[in-house]
Amino acid sequence: MDLETFSWSEASGWSVDPLPPLDSQRTLVLVFAAPELCDGHPVLATLAAAYPGSCLIGCSTAGEIYGPLVSDRSVSVAVMRFRDASVSIAKADVRGAADSRAAGVQLARQLTRPGLRAVFVLSDGLCVNGSELVKGLNETLPEGTIVTGGLAADGDRFQRTRVIHGGAVQGGIVVAAGLHGAHLRIGHGSRGGWDAFGPERRVTRSAGNVLYELDGKPALALYKEYLGERAAGLPATALLFPLAVRLDEGEDAPQLVRTVLAVDEREQSMTFAGDLPRGCRARLMRANFDRLVDGASLAAAQAGAGQGVDAGAAPLLAIAISCVGRRLVLGERIEEETEAALEHFPPGTRQIGFYSYGEISPHVAGNCELHNQTMTLTTIAED
Repeated sequence: MDLETFSWSEASGWSVDPLPPLDSQRTLVLVFAAPELCDGHPVLATLAAAYPGSCLIGCSTAGEIYGPLVSDRSVSVAVMRFRDASVSIAKADVRGAADSRAAGVQLARQLTRPGLRAVFVLSDGLCVNGSELVKGLNETLPEGTIVTGGLAADGDRFQRTRVIHGGAVQGGIVVAAGLHGAHLRIGHGSRGGWDAFGPERRVTRSAGNVLYELDGKPALALYKEYLGERAAGLPATALLFPLAVRLDEGEDAPQLVRTVLAVDEREQSMTFAGDLPRGCRARLMRANFDRLVDGASLAAAQAGAGQGVDAGAAPLLAIAISCVGRRLVLGERIEEETEAALEHFPPGTRQIGFYSYGEISPHVAGNCELHNQTMTLTTIAED
């Protein structure tokens, strides 16, 4: 695999000149761009013109990751030209949460063919139910397919997100790249680092990813009691206090973290990036600085252990997708988590990524799940 990563910023322009000449039908181009660069800015048109024969996908962000650095108003790019592996891309519309599962099924059907090893998914971050999207993927893709990716972001504004598909940039879609080939080595890891507090409450009324009641009380009113003065900044301030959701009754049952995307004052409801089924248990979480950084390290260690490539034999790409809530909490310390992740990979590893409204990855093995407030890493190499 030939691998190049590079970036663009208003101050410095492109970090390479010319853009790496790696265009081919076996090339995958990943592009993570600031929201303000996704509406007609020439930088994305330049990329599309440089790689007309490649599979190019990307999305808007809440911050762009390039190596250990986190930036705004920039673009981070990875270009992979595979030697033996092949790449395919698929697109599905998702105009609302009700379309999410069907979109996952549609993507899976488009990408399924012999030799499929992994699928990397990027979705509109506001109109999708991420839980239903991954259900559609899981129930349709061949067993053993590794699925990772994330939900596009719009900073902390939650107004509109964009997905990049070749030369087009639009909302209301999901794109995915299928990676096919026996020589691919794919790793993945996902960890959080938040602390639970307060009583565990039962979801007594919900519809998909919309939460109406906890313990028979209006969900939004109850949530505001915990936020206090921060409630005035909803939904953005909800990123500081996600919910830990336990789907099974067992005390050791795995937890998923859910982040608020929108609130409805009239209905006293909260819309999350993924499902909160009726009867499940939910508990508030808050940040622990050191554990957030440790979580990034653990995710990288998990992804590195799974990629199975001799450190000196092949270039390795690490794709870091971390939640916007982690960025708001860590503030000026944000690069501690991107540095911690990169330190766990072999020397020479290239890292790009973005801050998202949701992360897609298996827990450790098996089917993918929608996560929030995690650092999720995907590694790609070819031996």
